[in-house]
Amino acid sequence: MCIAIVTTAHPDYPFILLNNRDEYLRRPTAPAQWWAPPHDHVLGGYDLHRPAHGTWLGITRQGRLAVLTNFREEGVVICEEKSRGAIPNAWLKLPPTSTETTADFGQRLVEEEQVKGVGGFSLLYGRLQDVVQKRHDDGLAILSNRTPDVHGLIWVAGEPGETHALSNSHYGDNSWPKIVRGKEATKAAVEASVAAGETRDQLLERLFGVLSQDSLPKHRSGEAWEIYLRQLRNSIFIPDIGREGDGVVTKPTEDMSFAKNGDETATTAASGIYGTQRQSLVVVDRDGNVTFVERSLFDAQGRPVERGKGDHKFEFQIEGW
Repeated sequence: MCIAIVTTAHPDYPFILLNNRDEYLRRPTAPAQWWAPPHDHVLGGYDLHRPAHGTWLGITRQGRLAVLTNFREEGVVICEEKSRGAIPNAWLKLPPTSTETTADFGQRLVEEEQVKGVGGFSLLYGRLQDVVQKRHDDGLAILSNRTPDVHGLIWVAGEPGETHALSNSHYGDNSWPKIVRGKEATKAAVEASVAAGETRDQLLERLFGVLSQDSLPKHRSGEAWEIYLRQLRNSIFIPDIGREGDGVVTKPTEDMSFAKNGDETATTAASGIYGTQRQSLVVVDRDGNVTFVERSLFDAQGRPVERGKGDHKFEFQIEGW
């Protein structure tokens, strides 16, 4: 049950993004890095299990940002050849000189039916200049498989003091406790950090604390997994579940498709132990300086990594700021 939280409430860092990627721990995934040419202007991790090598979170040297969450919708026909991770790729991989606007991109994807046949998803995307510098009035857009046209785009982060969250349901579904808690915890963290006069690194650790809040109820002996899995919407952080000794009747498998990225048949990459695999923060100051930190919590074999030992940190200034 991934979560993405954005806030424009910090006076010195007018754009902050928090993200947990919840996934099967042995799903092969590349850590955050600058991508290979001709897409070496893109920074982010990406999936290695499907040929599309889709991403869930990325940013470019030119200030384009995309973060994806997905969800299961009953009765929706999914095309196995299409990957949800390819949707943020389409925005991030635009040539560095591209002048396509956030709205034009959304309209193009809808008209070309690229949002169809991939299952439920929400894509938060846009240019950070539109948030921090107010080059356009709208901020960032949210595009989904339900978006009918450009007029159906939802706009967020266009003004200071906003905080929004996405998880594995449609935007605005506040019936998910993790959404409500995520927004509240982020607002409180920013306020506390500002009041304490914290440094950027102190702020980052405080925000990682938000992403690490675990309020998942324990699995009860004999409780069917299809019932227990609904509890995942309660917790910002998902501890690894499905290990031996958890008292499970059936371990997590492809039946968790509503809670994971991808639509593959059951394999070792799409079954077994599940939890928050990676945590990411993107912090942007008023001069366009970006700090991107990805924290890996497990290695490629699904073994726990000591907090901080799996960090990848990148710093750069958005071009043309």
